[in-house]
Amino acid sequence: MSSPLPPNEPVTEIQPTPSPGLSFSGPDIVQAKFMDVLWTLTKREFFSYFRSPVAYVFLAVFLVASIGMTWFIGRFFESGDASLALFFNFLPWVYLFLIPAVGMRLWAEEKRSGTWELLFTYPITIPQAVVGKFLAGWAFIAIALAATFTMPFTLTFLGTPDWGPILTGYFGAFLLAGAYLGIASLASALTRNQVIGFVLSFILCLVLVLVGWSVFNQLLHSIGFPVGLVDFVANLGFLPHFESMVRGLITLADVAFFLAFIVFTLWMNAIVLQR
Repeated sequence: MSSPLPPNEPVTEIQPTPSPGLSFSGPDIVQAKFMDVLWTLTKREFFSYFRSPVAYVFLAVFLVASIGMTWFIGRFFESGDASLALFFNFLPWVYLFLIPAVGMRLWAEEKRSGTWELLFTYPITIPQAVVGKFLAGWAFIAIALAATFTMPFTLTFLGTPDWGPILTGYFGAFLLAGAYLGIASLASALTRNQVIGFVLSFILCLVLVLVGWSVFNQLLHSIGFPVGLVDFVANLGFLPHFESMVRGLITLADVAFFLAFIVFTLWMNAIVLQR
């Protein structure tokens, strides 16, 4: 029989040896689980696009519409301009039809089929579902946008392009697509009908394009609206913030506008789904 410990000798606790690799504790565990679930949901939604022929039709239509309008309507080869200004000028109008077509199914189809209630029986929160679906759709649109990157290389045969405005223009186009998709996701959450979701998101996006359009602003000036009011309304639209990036200028205010707009639409999306 072993002898007892001396009465004044402290008992030393045996600490478990940490396992190799990254370990989490407390709030870190919650954050890690949140990101794991978000990443899993985003991958699931992203690859689901390519299980349907609709995705490939969308990619084909987007390429034909964006490049075709630049080449033929904008007379790209006759302009003699070794830039993508014409392409980026048409892009917000092409987005009006195609991005609502991507976003209209995000929640309307889930509601119509009843699978959205089944979705939340899994350990997934509403914010995770909203952000995951949005990121998957945004990544899908980014692939469509990347497919047009053959145009800058075409410019090298026409002249010496300035790659600065081209790269900033693509960055702005990516942010603009996120803003459109945020509206489309919100509109889809408001209805069970995909067609209604498409029409609603089209109208909302159209309004935010028109209020920043120079033609519309000149019309307001001619009617007699104060200059300060017209400038304020214009800054609420997409085009002024996007056009500065097309010119090669990236400002913190323009980037913050798009990011804040995306966060706002996703926040509203989550509120709609919680009710």
